[in-house]
Amino acid sequence: MNTIIVGLQWGDEGKGKIVDYLTEGADIVVRGQGGNNAGHTVIAKGVRYILNLLPSGIIWDGKINIIGNGVVVDPSGLVAEIERNEALGVSVTPHKLLISDRAHVVFPFHKELDAAREIALGDQKIGTTKRGIGPTYSDKVNRCGIRIADLLDEEFTREQVTRRLVEVNEILAKYDLPQFTADAVLKEIYTAFARLRPHVTNTIPVLYAAWKAGKSILFEGAQGTLLDIDYGTYPFVTSSNTTSGGSCTGSGLPPNAIGRVIGVCKAYTTRVGSGPFPTVDEGLSEYLHGLGREFGVVSGRPRGCGWLDTVLLRFACMVNGVTGLAVTNVDGLDEYETLQICTSYDIDGTIHTLPPADRKAWDRAVPVYETLPGWKSDTTACTEFSQLPAQAKAYLARLSELCGAPIAFVGVGPDRVQTLVV
Repeated sequence: MNTIIVGLQWGDEGKGKIVDYLTEGADIVVRGQGGNNAGHTVIAKGVRYILNLLPSGIIWDGKINIIGNGVVVDPSGLVAEIERNEALGVSVTPHKLLISDRAHVVFPFHKELDAAREIALGDQKIGTTKRGIGPTYSDKVNRCGIRIADLLDEEFTREQVTRRLVEVNEILAKYDLPQFTADAVLKEIYTAFARLRPHVTNTIPVLYAAWKAGKSILFEGAQGTLLDIDYGTYPFVTSSNTTSGGSCTGSGLPPNAIGRVIGVCKAYTTRVGSGPFPTVDEGLSEYLHGLGREFGVVSGRPRGCGWLDTVLLRFACMVNGVTGLAVTNVDGLDEYETLQICTSYDIDGTIHTLPPADRKAWDRAVPVYETLPGWKSDTTACTEFSQLPAQAKAYLARLSELCGAPIAFVGVGPDRVQTLVV
C-alpha cells in the first residue's frame, strides 16, 4: 500500500520516526517538497541520524530513496549531509538515492535574499531558517529558477546566474549583505554537483513503474500542515504545499496511487518561529525544555510549547484526508496531574471549531479548554498499546474523537521500538 505521512501541526511532530518505522515494509521512500530547512531526527539502535534533504529510508539497506521534483535542493548542503551520514555508516549510492532532474536548485545568493527579506520585514519577520527556501520557490514561480537538469548545461547556467545576479546584488547592497560573482557561485555549485551527478535522473518513470509493479511507496512529508502555503497560518508559513496533495505534485505520482494518509501530531503542540499560537503555555514550555526536549533540529532554537489544539488538528485532518493518526511524544506528558485540550476558539464571543483565515482574528482567538486527568506514570517502557495507563488511552480516544480520525500509532519515546501499533 502506498502511504503519505504528513505533519498535522507546525512541523517537528516526529514524522521521521514514523517514516522510519513504516520503511521496513516499503520499497521506496520519497520526499516531495521543502528543502533543507526541514529536519528529521531518527534514532535507531542507539545511533542518532539527522536528516534534512535525505529521505529517512536512507538509513535502511535495500530501499530506494527519491528526492522529488517538488523539493528545492541545496547542492552543498546535500553533499555535507551525505558525508555526515556516511560517517555514521550509512551507504548513499546512486542506486539507493535518486534525485529528480526537475528539482530546483538553491543557490548561495538565495540564502542572502532570505536574510534581506527578514530584515525588510522588521517586527513582522517570518522567522525563517535563512536557508534560501522561500527565494528559491519564488524564482520557481516567477519562472526564472534553475533546475537540476539545467546544471548539465554549464553555459546556459552561467548565462542565467549572471543575469540573475544583476538584480540580486542590487537588493543585497541595500541591506549591506554580501554580494556575489558568477564565478564564485558556479564554483561552489559545480563542486557539489560533481558529487551528486550520478544520482540525477528522471524519477517520474521510476515511481510509475514501481506503482504498476505493486511496490510499496512511502511519501515523507516535510514541515507540517499549518506551514502549508495555502492552508497554514499565512503569512507565517513555508513556501511549499506541506499537505498530502503536495506529495503527489512533488513526485509525479497521481492521487489514485495513494492508499492511506497517516497524519502525525504530538500529544501537545509546538511551534518554532513567528506567528499565531493560541495554546502556547509558558509552564509547559519550561517543563519540556527542562527535560532537554523541544529544540529545533535545524535551528537549535527552543520551540514554543502548548496544550493540544484540536481546532487545528481537525482542520489538518480535513485537508489531508487523514486515514490514521500517529500521536508522538505521549511520554512528554507523563508527569502532569491534569491536561488541557483546546476544543474551540472564542473570537469576539463567537465559538469557532475551525481556524480562521483572517490573520487579525488570530490575535483575538481565546482557546476554549476541556480538562482531562493525567496518568502520572512512565509510559516509555510500554511495548503494546494495551499497556498504556487508562487515562492515557482516554486522552488519545478524546483526541481521536475531536479530530475525526482513528489512532493508528502511538509514540512513547524517540527510539524506533518505542512505537505502539493500535
